[in-house]
Amino acid sequence: MIRFAELYHKVKFPQAVALLRQWCGVAPLLEQVTNFYRMQLNRHREAVCYLRQRGLQTSEVIDHMRIGYAPGRCLRAWLGQLGYAPTALHQAGLVNASGYDTYAHRIVFPLEGNLYGRSIGDAAPHRFLPGRKGGLYAWEQVRQCGEIILVEGLFDYAVLWQAGFRNVTCLLSNHPNVTQLQQLCDGPRSVYIAFDSDANQSGQRAAQCVVHRLRAHGVPAFQVLLPDGHDPNSFFVQGGNAQQFQLLLEAARP
Repeated sequence: MIRFAELYHKVKFPQAVALLRQWCGVAPLLEQVTNFYRMQLNRHREAVCYLRQRGLQTSEVIDHMRIGYAPGRCLRAWLGQLGYAPTALHQAGLVNASGYDTYAHRIVFPLEGNLYGRSIGDAAPHRFLPGRKGGLYAWEQVRQCGEIILVEGLFDYAVLWQAGFRNVTCLLSNHPNVTQLQQLCDGPRSVYIAFDSDANQSGQRAAQCVVHRLRAHGVPAFQVLLPDGHDPNSFFVQGGNAQQFQLLLEAARP
């Protein structure tokens, strides 16, 4: 392998830095992106107001989830100063062919090997980088819990964690992938599935499907019945509290 000192003499210094960045893989790049978006969050009132509207009232939960904001048009220049080549940013899905930030005007949540962006404007509401979404959200923090609350979305996770339910994790959908199912089945635990109570019953059907799949693997699983039209996020935003949600959990278990 060519050492960096040798590389310095073979190519110009900025090119050497870019090559070194490329060799380090995507994880350091996503860490830099996460840090940049976190710096932007409190500089943009529209982003802070959106989080408050979604029930995120404390800096503790925002720091815990490392939430940021992508204002647009400045990510490429920032990362360029750190030695990342524009082609690498385009290949990673962070900027488009014109160099524009693909997460522009989105609240951004770092994931394991990916980013989730939630639009606060008129763009498509959900965005991920190309590739796998990974396993369950913040799994290492809850994997030893004897009881786990499973939700669909990150805003559901946020309000529950903020309310004191630190045994919560998130699918980022309502159908677990292979990795997520393996994680849920890898130890003795009970799983409470608190999916959306949709008017078309899609969330309820998805929850029942997950219950059956987990029970088929010997995992005690229980469907949490939220009020009609609510998900965990809207339940708390519209006045629900931790004690009321705890009663829903207790009612789920016969």
